[in-house]
Amino acid sequence: MLHSFTVLLLLLLLLLFCSLFLLPPAEAVDDTYTLPDEHFINCGSKSSVTFGIRSFTGDPFYGKGSKPVQDPKPSGDTPVLYQTARIFRRPSPYKLEMRQNGTYVVRLHFFAFSSSVSLADAVFNVSAQLNASAPLLLLLSNFTMKNSNESTVVKEFLLTIGAGKFLLYFIPSQISCLAFVNAIEVFLAPNGFVPDYATHINLSGIKGNYSGLLSNVLQKAYRINVGGPNITEETDTLMRFWISDDQFLLFPVFTENRQTTYDELKFVQRGANGSTKYIAPESVYGTAKELNSTNSSKKFSNITWRFKVDEHSKHFVRAHFCDFITPSLNYPGLNFCINGNFCQLISPYETINQLSAPFYADFVVDSGKSGNIDISVAPPKDERYQIAFLNGLEIMQLMENSYSSFVPLRPEPKKKILFIIAGSLGLAFAFIIMAVVMIRLVRKKEDAVEIPRLPSSLAFPGWSENDMSTARTVGLGLDLELRIPFAEILQATQDFDSKLFIGEGGFGKVYVGTLHGKKVAVKRREPGYKQGLAEFQTEIMVLSRTRHRNLVSLIGYCDERSEMILVYEFMEKGNLRDNLYDTNGCSKPNGLSWEKRLEICIGSATALHHLHTGSAVKIIHRDVKSTNILLDENYTAKVSDFGISKSSHSDLTLDNTIVKGSVGYLDPEYFMSVELTEKSDVYSFGVVLLEVLCARPAVINSPQKEEVNLADWGLFWLKKGQLEKIIDPSLVDKINPNSFRKFGEIVGKCLEAKGSNRPTMHNVLWDLEYALSLHTGINREDAGESTTNISLQFGLPVLLHLPTSSFPVEENEQSIVGNNGSDTSASEIFSQLKFAGPR
Repeated sequence: MLHSFTVLLLLLLLLLFCSLFLLPPAEAVDDTYTLPDEHFINCGSKSSVTFGIRSFTGDPFYGKGSKPVQDPKPSGDTPVLYQTARIFRRPSPYKLEMRQNGTYVVRLHFFAFSSSVSLADAVFNVSAQLNASAPLLLLLSNFTMKNSNESTVVKEFLLTIGAGKFLLYFIPSQISCLAFVNAIEVFLAPNGFVPDYATHINLSGIKGNYSGLLSNVLQKAYRINVGGPNITEETDTLMRFWISDDQFLLFPVFTENRQTTYDELKFVQRGANGSTKYIAPESVYGTAKELNSTNSSKKFSNITWRFKVDEHSKHFVRAHFCDFITPSLNYPGLNFCINGNFCQLISPYETINQLSAPFYADFVVDSGKSGNIDISVAPPKDERYQIAFLNGLEIMQLMENSYSSFVPLRPEPKKKILFIIAGSLGLAFAFIIMAVVMIRLVRKKEDAVEIPRLPSSLAFPGWSENDMSTARTVGLGLDLELRIPFAEILQATQDFDSKLFIGEGGFGKVYVGTLHGKKVAVKRREPGYKQGLAEFQTEIMVLSRTRHRNLVSLIGYCDERSEMILVYEFMEKGNLRDNLYDTNGCSKPNGLSWEKRLEICIGSATALHHLHTGSAVKIIHRDVKSTNILLDENYTAKVSDFGISKSSHSDLTLDNTIVKGSVGYLDPEYFMSVELTEKSDVYSFGVVLLEVLCARPAVINSPQKEEVNLADWGLFWLKKGQLEKIIDPSLVDKINPNSFRKFGEIVGKCLEAKGSNRPTMHNVLWDLEYALSLHTGINREDAGESTTNISLQFGLPVLLHLPTSSFPVEENEQSIVGNNGSDTSASEIFSQLKFAGPR
C-alpha cells in the first residue's frame, strides 16, 4: 500500500511538472487587461475633461516655480484638453504614485497657444525618475514647439517603473526660462506588452539577439496603419494615434489596399506573438497593403516603406500581420526584409496556424549614417505564390544610457550643510568668518555713530549742527561745493515718498526726485546695509575729482543729521542688466540689438580705461558688473558705484586685507592673492561681456554645476569653439560672424586665469571698436582687411580668421579720451587713427 501511495504521488508531481510547460509563456500578453483610469491629468486646470476614451482629471500639481495658464482665445476646433497648460520657470516635478511594478505608457501632450506667455518660445528638458533610488533618465532634450509643423505634439515613451513615487521633471533651459505641458498620461500597459529580448539586426544585416529592452527607455517614432486610414485616440484601445502609410511608400503604384470585416478577425493567443486588441486594435489588423502582382515586375517584386530616424541608434521595430488575404494555410509565408540586407520568412501557419488571426514580429534594428530604416515585404521564393502584405508597423527608438545631467536639489538639515561646508572649505572658511566679524564690527560702529564727531577739544561754544557737519566735511576732505542741504533733499523726494522708490543696492535705497528742476537719483544710506561711511567718502572723492562722459555724474551729497545721501544724474533707461534679462534671469525677446550692445560695451570700456590711465590718480573700480553700468535716454553707458574703489592716492586707499567685489564677477586671482590690480577690473568686465552676449546672470541656481558660473560656462563653450550655443536667442542670425568671432576672442582674453595674460582696458576698447566696425560694415580698405557682411549661421565654421597685431601706442601714452571729459568719443578718434588691426 505504501508503494502504491508513492507511485500515485510521483504521478501527481509529474502531472504538475508537465502542466508548467502547457501554461502560456511569460512573454504572452495578458488578454484580461483593461485600460486603467490613472494617471490622466488635465494640466493647468482644476476641471476634468473627456478626451478620447478617458477622462482627464484636474491638475493635482501644487509645486513651486510653476503656475497654470489658459488660452485666452481658443479656436473652435481646439480640444478643451489643449486650452490650458502648466508652465514652469524653474525645474519642478510632477509626483505620481505607482501602485505596482510594470511597463508603463507615458505620454506628454504639447499645444503651444499664446497667453500671457508664448508657449512656442519655450525650450526645455524633461527627465524621469523611476523610483526613489534610480538616476534620472532624459526623455526630451531642448524640446521646443517653435519650429514644429504640427500644432499638437504628443511624445510617447515606454518605461519600466517600480511601485512608489514616479517623478516627471520639467526643466526650463537658460535660453527661454520656460517649460510647459498641457496633459500627461501615465498608465500601466498590459503584461508582456514589450518583451525583454528581440532579434537584433545590425548594419550588415547580420542577425543576433538583443536582451535588456525593458531596462531602456523606448520613445515612439512612428505608428503606422498600413493599408488603412488614420486611427484616432477615440477608437484605439490604448488611446494611440496611427497614421496612414501612403506617405512612406517608395513605389505605391505596385500596391493596393485590402480590408476585411472585424467579425472575421480571430484574436487567438497562441505562442508569444499571438496578438490582442491592446497590442493593436481591430482597425489595424482589419486593413492591409498588398503587393499588386499584375503591375509588378521582377524589379519591383516587393513593397518598401522608408522611415527617417536618428542616425547611429537602435530602434525597436514591431510588424503587425493578419492573413485574411490567402485562401488557405498552404501559403508558405512572405519575406520580411530590413534595409535590403536582411530577410526573414514570416509564416502565418507556423506562427498562429489560423487564418485571419492577428500576430506580430519584433526586431531591434541599427540605423546608420543615412538615418533611414527601410522595411519591405516580398513574396516567397516559391513562384506559385506572388503574395506579400503588411497590416501595421511601429518603430520606437531605444534611448540607451539616456541619463539626465539634472540633479534635484534636496534640502539638507542646516547642521549637516554647515558641517559639509566647514569640512570642504577649511582655512578659506575661517578666513571668511574673520572677514565677516571685522565687517560686523565696522557696521556696528557705523550704526552707532553714522558720521564721526569731532573731538570735544575742537568744538567751540555756540556751534550749530550745520557748523559741526561742515567741520566734519572739511576733515574728510570733501568738496563743500557739492553739499546739498537736507531740506532740499526732502523736498526733491517728497519726504522720501515710497512711490518714488526705484531700487536699492549695497549702500541703501534709491529714489527718483526733482532738484532745481532737474530729474535726479537720490541714494540714501540706511542702517543694516553693507556699505557705510568709507564707501560714502570714496564715492564722493572719486566722482568729484574725475569727470567723464561715460562716468555717472555726482550732483551732490548730504551729511546733515547723521545722514549719508548721494545725488546723481538720473539715468532714464536704468541699468544694463535690466535691459538684458528679467528678474527670473530670462532674456528679453525684443532685447537690445547687437550694435547697441557693442556701443554700450565700448562706452563702459572707455570709462574703465579712463579710470585706469586717464587721470593723475589710477583708480580701480573693484565692482564692475552689469548693475553698475547705467544707461541714459540715448542708451549711452555710464559706469557708477565707486564705493569700494581703490586708488594709488592715499586718501582713497582701503584696507588691502579685505577682498571686495560681487560674486560671479570677482577676479579669482585677486581672491586668492589679495593683490588688487587694474586687471581685476578687466576680468569683471569679461563677465559683463558674456552677460551682454548671453543675456543671463553671472551666477544662477542650476542643477548643472558647470552652468552655475557664467564665466566658467562661457569659457567651456568658447574652448569647444561653440560659443554660439549659449547666446541670447534674440541675437541668433543677427550678428556678423567676424564680429562674433572677435567678440569671443575678447571675452577669452579678459577671462584669462592669470592677470598678466589679460589685456589692458586700452586693448579691450580697441578690439571692441574693431568688432563693431566688422558688424556695421565700415570700410576698412586702408587696413588691408576685407569683411564679409553675412548673417551668422550657427553651427557652420564660417567665421573669418582675422590677424591680430599690436597697436603702436605705448602703455603709458595719454588716454584716447581726454581727462577733461571731452565729448570726443573713442569711436571718433578710432576712425582717425591709422588702422593696424585688432590688438
